[in-house]
Amino acid sequence: MKHIARKRFGQHFLTDGGIIDAIVDAIGPKPGQRMVEIGPGLAALTQPLVERLGHLTVIELDRDLALRLRGHGHLTVIESDVLKVDFALVQSSWNATHSIANDSSGEAPGDKLRVVGNLPYNISTPILFHLLDAVHVIEDQHFMLQKEVIDRMVAKPATAAFGRLSVMLQWRYAMENVLLVPPESFDPPPRVNSAVVRMVPLAEPPVVDVPLLSELVQVAFSQRRKLLRHTLGRWLEGKGFAGTFDVQRRAEEVPVAAYIELVQQLQRAPGAT
Repeated sequence: MKHIARKRFGQHFLTDGGIIDAIVDAIGPKPGQRMVEIGPGLAALTQPLVERLGHLTVIELDRDLALRLRGHGHLTVIESDVLKVDFALVQSSWNATHSIANDSSGEAPGDKLRVVGNLPYNISTPILFHLLDAVHVIEDQHFMLQKEVIDRMVAKPATAAFGRLSVMLQWRYAMENVLLVPPESFDPPPRVNSAVVRMVPLAEPPVVDVPLLSELVQVAFSQRRKLLRHTLGRWLEGKGFAGTFDVQRRAEEVPVAAYIELVQQLQRAPGAT
C-alpha cells in the first residue's frame, strides 16, 4: 500500500536517484561503521547505506513506516521521537551487540556514531541542539535540511545569516554545505530549496559553560539591529562583569571566538560557579 506523506510529521520523501547517490557518496559509509539514520521514511537513503554498512540503526516516529522497516533484516528500528532518544545509550547498545569481529572489511570501525538523516524541517533546530548534548559519542553528522537553515549554520560574521544558530554550532563543529537539493527531488516537493550539511565535531573544542554561552548568545541576538550596549551590555552589567568586551557593535559583527572568550572571562570571574 502506498504511504501518504503526513504533514504533521513534516514528511517529504526523497525520490531523485542521482541526488540519493550523491548524498551517499558524500557520507562515505564503510562496512562495520556504527551509523544511525534519523527519519528513514521510505528507505530511499536507508537501502544504499545499509548495502555499504552491513547494518544500520534507524529512528522513525511514524509507526506505519517503522512497521515496514522492521521487515528489513539488516536494520535496528527505534520507533520514537528523536528528541527523546539518548544517543549515548544507542552507542552503548551498538557496542554491546556489534563487535569489531563482525567487521568484514578487516578494519576496526570507530566506537563513535555516525549520524545521518533527512530532518523534518519543522523541528530541525531542536534536533540539532539535542544532538549537541550527545556530541561526545558522535564522529560526524550529515543532514539534509532547509537550505536557509544550513546557510545560517555555516554563516560568517558580518553577514545577515550569522546568528544564534551559527555561534551555538560553530563553537563545537566544523561544518560545510556539501550539496544543493532542489524541491523536485522530493515527493511531495517542499516549497523551499534543501541542502546537505556535513558536521564534524572539533577534536579539541574550547571549554565553555554551554548553558551560559546559550544565554549570552540569546541575549546578544535578541535585538540584532541594535548595538550590543543595549542588550548584552546591560546583561553583562547585571552579571557584574569587570572584563573587556566591545559592546559598540552589533551581535552579527562579533566572531564566534570572541563570544567564547567572553564566556570564559565570565567563568573565570570571582564568584563564578
